[in-house]
Amino acid sequence: MRDKPLPFIEYGRILGGKWESPLGAQYGAFTIRNPRNNHILHVISSGALNEWEHVSVSRKTCCPTWDDMCFVKKAFWLPTETVVQYHPPESDYVNNHENCLHLWRNTKHEFQLPPKEYV
Repeated sequence: MRDKPLPFIEYGRILGGKWESPLGAQYGAFTIRNPRNNHILHVISSGALNEWEHVSVSRKTCCPTWDDMCFVKKAFWLPTETVVQYHPPESDYVNNHENCLHLWRNTKHEFQLPPKEYV
């Protein structure tokens, strides 16, 4: 995860209320616009939780698009970092917001990728 939010992320930081976080923190709530498709994204970054980095992305009326998720990945993580969107067993599903998707990165264990020729 980036050491500090990019300027446009910082500009969208929610100040005041339940989701308030200090300027410069990796964690917090943000409202940002994806300039590639003009979607308004509501993002909550947990920063690093023990060995996990987590960001949730939602839109008001529908799920974020692939482009939205790629945009957020690039905004919060470095190009050299692998970030995943998990699909756990259905018995472990948690759905607190129907239009929300999540990005995760384990900071202690590199995610194993398949060989490039398989992708």
